[in-house]
Amino acid sequence: MARRIAVVAAAFLALAVVPAALAQAPGPAATPSGPPNVTAILEKGGQYTTFIRLMKETQQDTQLNSQLNSSYASNGGGYTVFAPTDNAFNNLKPGTLNSLTQQQQVALVQGHVLPQFYSMDSFQTASNPVRTQASGRDGPYTLNITATTNNQLNVSTGVVEVTVNNALSAVKPLAVYSVDKVLLPFELFGAKAPAAAPTASKPKKGGSSDAASGPAGADDAAPTGAASARAVGWSVAGLAAVLGYLL
Repeated sequence: MARRIAVVAAAFLALAVVPAALAQAPGPAATPSGPPNVTAILEKGGQYTTFIRLMKETQQDTQLNSQLNSSYASNGGGYTVFAPTDNAFNNLKPGTLNSLTQQQQVALVQGHVLPQFYSMDSFQTASNPVRTQASGRDGPYTLNITATTNNQLNVSTGVVEVTVNNALSAVKPLAVYSVDKVLLPFELFGAKAPAAAPTASKPKKGGSSDAASGPAGADDAAPTGAASARAVGWSVAGLAAVLGYLL
């Protein structure tokens, strides 16, 4: 009897120990519950309020989050965002954003988004120029991105150049990198073509032109040419009349 009680007690003890051991055993790493949200990542960063506002005004936040959802579900190529800080926008020439049309503001935001996920290491093998989400009459807006030996990136639009060394997020399908300058697209802020030189005015009939015509009030000027000859003729005729009267 005592032996049977001991066996039952041992069984209960084993049942008590197994759940405790399972609770303490390390489980698999937690996986993300869903696709990343670019707005949430920027808000967590705490210094991207102007970029967030610009994304919302152009509805690019909604569009990008929708694309991220599709990319997450299909295990697609993902996206990369270069997020300018508030100081980057504050350093722009006053009125820069207000001078842009709604369509140009959309292009400005899209010029900060690459339609592919890039980690810092994957930029080592990226082929320049790198295409962005923005496009115009001459094709997509592009960036030149080169990786340095110090695990940094140099990003150039042809108008501005900035060094990138801080990732707010780098988990596929979204990478978000902080930049200290607004990536002004060359297509919007590049050097404008010089104005065409004015064409020369055509000469008027008779060989004269506006440039060659006399100034206002030329009627008061001394007679020349045929007018001078007529004046001399009248003077000679008058002199002859006087002499005839005297003789």
